[in-house]
Amino acid sequence: MRGRHADAYSMYKRGTRDYINAYDKEQVRSLNGVSKEIGNPSWKRSFLYILVASLASFLYGYHLGVINETLESISNDLHFNGNTMAEGLVVSICLGGGFLGSTFSGLIVDRVGFRRAFQLCALPMIIGSSMSATAKNLSGMLLGRLFVGTGMGLGPTLATLYVTEVSPAYVRGTYGSFTQIATSLGLMSSLLIGFPAKETEGWWRICFWVSAVPAALLALFMEFSPESPHWLFKEGRAADAEAAFEKLLGGPYVKGAMAELSKSERGGEAETVKLSELLFGHHRKVVFIGSTLFALQQLSGINSVFFFSSTVFKSAGVSSQSANISVGIANFLGSFAALLLMDKLGRKVLLIGSFSGMVVAMGLQAASASSLVSSSNEVYLSVGGMLLFVLAFSVGAGPVPSLLLSEMFPGRIRAKAMSVCLASHWVVNFFVGLLFLRLLEQIGPLVLNTIFATFCLVAVIFVKRNVLETKGKSLQEIEITLLPPE
Repeated sequence: MRGRHADAYSMYKRGTRDYINAYDKEQVRSLNGVSKEIGNPSWKRSFLYILVASLASFLYGYHLGVINETLESISNDLHFNGNTMAEGLVVSICLGGGFLGSTFSGLIVDRVGFRRAFQLCALPMIIGSSMSATAKNLSGMLLGRLFVGTGMGLGPTLATLYVTEVSPAYVRGTYGSFTQIATSLGLMSSLLIGFPAKETEGWWRICFWVSAVPAALLALFMEFSPESPHWLFKEGRAADAEAAFEKLLGGPYVKGAMAELSKSERGGEAETVKLSELLFGHHRKVVFIGSTLFALQQLSGINSVFFFSSTVFKSAGVSSQSANISVGIANFLGSFAALLLMDKLGRKVLLIGSFSGMVVAMGLQAASASSLVSSSNEVYLSVGGMLLFVLAFSVGAGPVPSLLLSEMFPGRIRAKAMSVCLASHWVVNFFVGLLFLRLLEQIGPLVLNTIFATFCLVAVIFVKRNVLETKGKSLQEIEITLLPPE
């Protein structure tokens, strides 16, 4: 049986590149015609596996927010209270680890596949959470956060790529929004669990222990989830790819899915992708777009909200618990709106609307810090602007970039190209986390928020000029229409 599938695989790969290029569009139309006759595959088949993969995003959100309510208690217990650089380092060291994890994520996926990569993602999160929970000094906390960060770097990349490759095209945007919803739920969970930290001695240690549970569940449930058929096919395991498609889509859709998948491989181009090819080769423009989009996402200042909202709200006279609950709710509502709108309005519209809303929101926060606003209105502008900022971010700028780029990259380079693009995310995120409190002290909220608003405006212009729409297209159609061969 396997031999027959291997022969079919060889037949798919046979033929010259010129022949494939000449008939690409005709073949896609033919396959689309077949899919219209039998309808779309059931979304229920892949739904549970999307939820399992989203645990990685949940953990990312949890560790992003766990430091928010607990930082004051941690700094008191570990004796670095009042040292803003040390506090910033506790926040940002996991982002440095995230850079390492993200950098090697493409290599790991290509070598071992998604199921094992997810389990490797869970391992440092379990170890790092345990180290942080038992830390006796600043060094121990930093080491634990560094371990957690490597898992955080792997998680978002893996979740986005896996969701992209196992989802039916007609719900890929909706499923892609699940990762953002999971991130927001993780963030809300960390804030809610962290509330007793300031009153209960040692509670912050419980907050870190708790995060080991979803990490263990991710490692366990991935053992029963299907491998990406795209990865299996790229490895020459056509029979296994067919079995995965049957599990994800159903029997009637396997033949068409395999035909598209074999065609996208371009007749034997599955050789190792070099970094120079991504930075200077045919796909350099999309890599540049992706890297810039992720950098602008972080330069908007969004993670300064997630890391330090307690500090900012406290200075505005608002209790941190009320403020953080509001931030979590705004983030969840925006993420849910993205789920409903992603496959209706499209990726580009959501990005433009999202960054535009963030410009307005950050402008309100900047205005609240100016001398033109009375002290009685300052709190309303500051808090309202921050909540609007989070809401606008979670509708588009949060969930769209990862999904969009994973759709636009061909399967042969998808994992490595995403890891390169996400590297810019982690580098910028690291410096925002490290320097935010110091910059807030040195230049004040008016100038700092104006800088963030300017980057949001730059993002609007950049998206309008450079981003292409991928809504409703299969991954193979996107490769053909958006990235035609030279």
